[in-house]
Amino acid sequence: MSIRPPTIYDVAALSGVGRTTVSRVLNGDAHVAGPTRERVLEAVRKLRYRVNPQARLLAGRRPHALMVIYPVNDEVGPNTWYNLLVESGALRACGKAGLQLLMQQVFPHSLSKHARVMELIDNHACDGMILAPPFSDDAELIAMIRARQMPLACLAAGPATRGLAPGVGIDDEAAGYDLTRFLLAQGHRRFAFIDGLREHLSASLRYAGFRRALEGAGLDPDAARTARGNLTFLGGQEQLEGLLDGRPTAVVCANDDMAAGALYRAHQLGLSVPRDLSVAGFDDAPFTQMIWPPLTTISQPVFAMAQRAVDIVLHVISDPHARADYELVPHRIVKRDSVAAPV
Repeated sequence: MSIRPPTIYDVAALSGVGRTTVSRVLNGDAHVAGPTRERVLEAVRKLRYRVNPQARLLAGRRPHALMVIYPVNDEVGPNTWYNLLVESGALRACGKAGLQLLMQQVFPHSLSKHARVMELIDNHACDGMILAPPFSDDAELIAMIRARQMPLACLAAGPATRGLAPGVGIDDEAAGYDLTRFLLAQGHRRFAFIDGLREHLSASLRYAGFRRALEGAGLDPDAARTARGNLTFLGGQEQLEGLLDGRPTAVVCANDDMAAGALYRAHQLGLSVPRDLSVAGFDDAPFTQMIWPPLTTISQPVFAMAQRAVDIVLHVISDPHARADYELVPHRIVKRDSVAAPV
């Protein structure tokens, strides 16, 4: 037999006040007398009452803040170019809508990561959430957020979670395949790949596309040397040298930060790029046109994707029953001077 969750009327009855007074306390109205406020909050605690965010919004309170949940760890830090593009795109869309944007770092390996996100919801820190990877691939977390009826959009989710919540991203596996096909068309046959963190499914999907393209060309994908980086410049720099034993003519990196690091290390080792080694990345971060040689990469419209994620959350807030699907946006190869035919 299911137990009915407590309602605002239960809180009002237990605290001996009207529903309107409870609503004023929950919305932070400073004009409620102190003793009354304490009785209401004590009733909330005893009943374990949780506010339905959509109910608050549908009752007429305008949304004031959206929150992006994104990863951080002690080694990498929060500020990859990807995170900066997500923040700037979401900030642009929130600014147009008159909303505040909150960026919340969460440690992806923490045992309390789910509890931390639930705490933010229960404390009414925002009116809607956007999950950046790897949280957009966390089916359990998505289910918990949706059970709280928090409006949600996912960025760059993998196939397993695209049906669980609306969002936007590219087909990372297809992008990895297309980039590798381009390198094969240049005449490359010996490859290396610098993968990302294990929990970042986007990087793994790009590697899967890389392998599929090699198989399609009649090459053994296991012959390509691989290394696991941490999606940073330093990670690409550290991993490149160990891959050169396989004498690759092209190295593919799971993001542009690592590709820039690999390019820098190649210069340190006296390699000429692209004559001795072609280097390619993913994301088309702003700096890829400024390094030498400019980087060949897959353009993923992260800035526009973040803006679209904000629009999706606002759509869910305005009409919770409307259909909201996961959207795949096009990617493209940006051909620059870091790739050429092998000598």
